Amino acid sequence: MKGKFHIAFATADMTRAKRFYGDLLGCKIGRESTAWADFDFFGHQMSIHKIAEKVRKPRNYYNPNSHIPANHFGIILSWADWHKMEEKLKASRINFLVEPHLAFEGEIGEQKTMFIQDPDGNSIEFKSFEDPKNIFAV
Repeated sequence: MKGKFHIAFATADMTRAKRFYGDLLGCKIGRESTAWADFDFFGHQMSIHKIAEKVRKPRNYYNPNSHIPANHFGIILSWADWHKMEEKLKASRINFLVEPHLAFEGEIGEQKTMFIQDPDGNSIEFKSFEDPKNIFAV
């Protein structure tokens, strides 16, 4: 089976969420109301729901071996697009949870990766494989 990924989460500040996902990351806003908005998260559907109370930032759990956030979502970009996103994020002076780097160097899973956090504390990974055939290689 094939499908599209969908993720949804809450924010107390929809304007801030639209700036982050729309303006910074370049995700087009789709259907929306005063209570929620859908974003085209690199071809997948992301829904953000506005709630009245303050959103508690999720606790990050870190993999003890790699020290990356274990709870995260993200996108696999083309090699060229990953580098464009790296430059865009650096130019925005965003704080990286994990700085852009080459992971698993010399292994089948070799990939460029970086982690950021949205204003509500959700961890986001951007990764790329120079050879896309290695995404699921073992």
